[in-house]
Amino acid sequence: MVPIDDTTLSQDDASAEALGVQEALVADNAALRAQVTLLLARVAELERRLGLNSSNSSKPPGSDGLKKPVRSRSLRERKGKKTGGQPGHPGKTLCQAAEPDLTIDHFPTRCAGCGEPLGEAADEDYVARQVFDLPEPTPLIVTEHRAHRCRCAACGTQTRAAFPAAVSAPVQYGGRIAAFVVYLTNFQLVPEDRLATLMADLFGVSLSRATIGQMSRRAAGSLQGFAEAVRARIVSAPVKHLDETGFRIGGRTKWLHIAATLWLTFYRVAAKRGDLLAGVSGIIVHDHWKPYYTMTGVEHALCNAHHLRELQALIEIEHEDWAHWMQGLLRRACHATNLARRQDIACPPRLIDLITRRYDAIVAQGIAFHEAQQPLTIKPNKDGSRRGGRPPRRIGHNLLLRLQHRKDDVLRFLNNADVPFTNDQAERDARMMKVRQKISGGFRSHQGAADFAIIRTVIGTAKKQGWNIIQTLLGDPSSLIDKLSSA
Repeated sequence: MVPIDDTTLSQDDASAEALGVQEALVADNAALRAQVTLLLARVAELERRLGLNSSNSSKPPGSDGLKKPVRSRSLRERKGKKTGGQPGHPGKTLCQAAEPDLTIDHFPTRCAGCGEPLGEAADEDYVARQVFDLPEPTPLIVTEHRAHRCRCAACGTQTRAAFPAAVSAPVQYGGRIAAFVVYLTNFQLVPEDRLATLMADLFGVSLSRATIGQMSRRAAGSLQGFAEAVRARIVSAPVKHLDETGFRIGGRTKWLHIAATLWLTFYRVAAKRGDLLAGVSGIIVHDHWKPYYTMTGVEHALCNAHHLRELQALIEIEHEDWAHWMQGLLRRACHATNLARRQDIACPPRLIDLITRRYDAIVAQGIAFHEAQQPLTIKPNKDGSRRGGRPPRRIGHNLLLRLQHRKDDVLRFLNNADVPFTNDQAERDARMMKVRQKISGGFRSHQGAADFAIIRTVIGTAKKQGWNIIQTLLGDPSSLIDKLSSA
């Protein structure tokens, strides 16, 4: 039996221990590298989010805070024109009236040359200047309705005349005051307390919050049929714009859905965001919210203003060349279609083919660029286990796949002159809804929100049709529907 040297044994133990330490260091190094990779990816994502604002994403301008984005980065191209009205613009200059309501004559008292007295007898001509102003506030006009009783000479029965349907109480405010209140609170978004102060200061009308609410409730009830007529016309229109925005009702988030055309606006309150408008046909323009693709019997057109903002973020933050090329292409395509529409002609097929081929080439170059990048590290679960599902993709890669798979929806404005480049119509109609929420904070009840949606539908449509707003609110609902049908 060969004896074991203590020195050899200690060397083997030292080597084994060193090997174990080395393996532990290698494992720790690998773990640290993986953690650094995750942290770098997280930092890059946070830096990307910090770089987003209303000019390069779908974030609203109110989220920019006090540090507003530099407006020189506007997505609109410079045209080299001076600010202000352009040549040929009709303008809205205040012009003199042919028949003024009041005339005040001014005569010189003495001659500017010799100082002799002058008067009306020496009048030869005049120079007129007109002042447009509001009339002096006058006391309320009180109209008394008297329902007389008459006795029949034949049978002796006494019969009383009926009051008009709108005269339902011994004392009440008239329809014109109610129309002003409904307009100011639902369209100009004046809060109820301030509206009560305004009516008292300007017209001497004392209103409570409950009275203001009742006026809106009665107006919404009478105009509901007109709002339904607007809805029916929109769902059957060849092209309509759809959007949705969060709405606070009773302290909870609900949803206001907007459907609009160039001449119509329809608002609808829903408990869920996915409660989409039913019975829609034709082409719907939207911002690629995926549930819209579950609607059947429709074609889709995507809002390219969203695409331009997303591309702007990729240019400013990620510095991806393909995004710059695509942004320029979409702008040129928009300019070409606008020129064709001004001349009342279709966009030339050769130009459409050229834009489409260039579009495909840019998308292919962008996808090739992203596929050549190092794959993103999959963030593990909290317990350290590997997550399932598809590997994560970069923001630009996701946008490219959307542009590739939804190419027909992105470029539909090229082939159909009725389809706009953006979904700005719906977004303009939705913007004041957020202003209302910022002013008043939301609605206390679902009924109040539904009334607001009906009244905004009526006023928004009347504004687009060029109708007088107060006369619209005072008008008979059935006559308004007939007027809408003939428009």
